[in-house]
Amino acid sequence: MKKYFTLSLFVLALVFSTTTNAQEFSGLDKSPMDMASFPSSYKVSDKAVRIVYGRPQLKGRSLGDLAPAGKVWRTGANEAPEITFYKDATFGGQAVKAGTYSLFTIPGEKEWTVILNKNLNQWGAYSYDEAADVVRTTVPSSSAGESLDAFSIAFKEVGSGAHMVMGWGTTRVEVPVMM
Repeated sequence: MKKYFTLSLFVLALVFSTTTNAQEFSGLDKSPMDMASFPSSYKVSDKAVRIVYGRPQLKGRSLGDLAPAGKVWRTGANEAPEITFYKDATFGGQAVKAGTYSLFTIPGEKEWTVILNKNLNQWGAYSYDEAADVVRTTVPSSSAGESLDAFSIAFKEVGSGAHMVMGWGTTRVEVPVMM
């Protein structure tokens, strides 16, 4: 009886002395983070390049409103994308050392300027500093028949390297990346 009483008292003390702390999570991100790499096969662990970026969605809006022509754009949503080169490479025909860079673009009607910047952890393009640019390359833009509601980046194997393909709406931009 004494053990039962002691055990009951112990259980009551636990019940009344502890508080339940539930973790509160915010809702799902409206522009989720995504990643693309080359080689793109999950079976190849020796990657040459990888990019992590936010995926904004058009949702009835125009590309020109979200990424205005002639203005520096963070190339996605939320933080500026970060692209990591695991080996020295050429990006848009220009040499780039192995390392991690922020990716910015300046959209245009017929061509886009694609920028690698050495300043990391940037929210949007608000603190973009042109003096920190490592590479600036201009590539043509094209139109595709298929419209993408969510901004997307993928790597397409080409010869001894790849093209980093960015697509949103019907706009497509390809940047040659050679290892």
